Amino acid sequence: MDRWKREGLRSANNALRKQVEQLIDSYEEQQDRLTEIHRQLDALRLQTRSSDGSVEVTVDANGVLTDLSLTPAALRRTADELARLILQATQEAARQAREHSENAAAPVAASLDDEPDLSDIMGEGPTLRDIREFFRNTGTSTP
Repeated sequence: MDRWKREGLRSANNALRKQVEQLIDSYEEQQDRLTEIHRQLDALRLQTRSSDGSVEVTVDANGVLTDLSLTPAALRRTADELARLILQATQEAARQAREHSENAAAPVAASLDDEPDLSDIMGEGPTLRDIREFFRNTGTSTP
């Protein structure tokens, strides 16, 4: 191999190494952001009251019911009415939790879209698109 070809390969290798290092740095930064988002979502609790205020529900970031409070007025309702109030309040709180989680994960998903994939840099490199899709679709799930 002549000197020019060797220098060309060395230059291409250095450029590729720099791209991969930048990609790794970017993903490490995203890891830190994701850790903080997951910490915030783990601590998140959303409360919602029924339209008449007789039922208060608390859900976590996944929309899972974590607390339920009933006023004396709620207990005077029929079982069907009470069930409907609890269901409505829980569904609204879960909707708010889902919206909050999606909003928290959106910046990370968007920034991942701006990053090249390893397969874009190295033709047969592993793909990170599945990871991007995971965060786009499940902002509250832990990888």
